[in-house]
Amino acid sequence: MDNADTARDADLLEAFKGDHQFAITLARGLEILRCFSAKRPILSNKQLSALTGLPKPTITRFTYTLARLGYLQTDARSGKFLLGSAVLSLGYPLLANLGIRLLARPLMHELAEYARGSVSVGVRDRLNMVYVETSRHQSAFSSRLSDVGLTYPIVATAIGRAYLCGCAPDERQALLNEIRVKAPEAWARHEAAVMQNLEDFHRRGFCTAHGDLQSDICGVAIPLKNRSNGLLIAINCVVHSFQLKGDELERDLGPRLVAMGRSLDLSYSVD
Repeated sequence: MDNADTARDADLLEAFKGDHQFAITLARGLEILRCFSAKRPILSNKQLSALTGLPKPTITRFTYTLARLGYLQTDARSGKFLLGSAVLSLGYPLLANLGIRLLARPLMHELAEYARGSVSVGVRDRLNMVYVETSRHQSAFSSRLSDVGLTYPIVATAIGRAYLCGCAPDERQALLNEIRVKAPEAWARHEAAVMQNLEDFHRRGFCTAHGDLQSDICGVAIPLKNRSNGLLIAINCVVHSFQLKGDELERDLGPRLVAMGRSLDLSYSVD
């Protein structure tokens, strides 16, 4: 999440000011935690103030409280903050309830080795997809393709487009409208590819991205929905463009990913 994303999230909190059931103080504390990412693992009170738009004295009180509760810890060298172990403990129940991670691991590993790339499971986080499980081919260049916790924009990625295809029509339209309003530049850049994927999905069963986010990386993805609780996830297969020969992404990797999805537990569906 970059500065613009954080600013938009701050605007989102402003929209709830008239909602008496909405705990603004709690929301602000959670937004501080969201400022940390793989690209920004360590942040100072001053940086957090700039990212959230909150006054530094307010940030100082929040970070003190979050640190006392274990959600933040202090970096010994810089005195800045990084996420604490309580955040990991908080997230574990979610991961533990995603049984598909365990079911999919051997199949993900098999496809990642075949494709010489990476295969990941993603869930939605606002306008992004976050990886909750990943398997990588054992090569030097595959290490930067994916990792647990990384987030990528819905509209710019195959895994995000697959998630859109798995949504119910009204939910999908609401999410697309939100993207148009909150990420207009990204929508303008990727609208054509998103709409093409929505059209093609019913024919081929998977979505694609050809260097849309990173010019040298391509991917295919499918949605999977838990029939019992309705939880929607997506699984992708990502490779470097120089590995592909012709239409190999659509002709080979896409159908293989669809077959993998269909071979998973019957409580999940690609329909």
